[in-house]
Amino acid sequence: MISWEDFEKVDIRVGTIISAVPLENARNPAYVLHIDFGDIGILKSSAQITKLYSSDELIGKQILAVTNFPPKQIGVIQSQCLVLGFKTDDGVVLAIPEKHIHNGSKLC
Repeated sequence: MISWEDFEKVDIRVGTIISAVPLENARNPAYVLHIDFGDIGILKSSAQITKLYSSDELIGKQILAVTNFPPKQIGVIQSQCLVLGFKTDDGVVLAIPEKHIHNGSKLC
């Protein structure tokens, strides 16, 4: 169990994917995503979501991500946020808002 204070430390925000390109030479197929988080800015992330999503269909899609982890080197890119999803037998399904939300809005 975690405390409410622990949960409040996790900064989960909505952002819109503005680019998605294959991560070259990745051990596991992945995309490099550039995500617009409004006032926070555009952050980069690596996401292993190639089984269920084409790069074209990701453009303009709103997603949820943790934005307050320290940057992490993943292959040749430095990931600045963690895109959230659900692991299934078919691949990772993105966690997305049901309706359009202002970029940068925080999950509460």
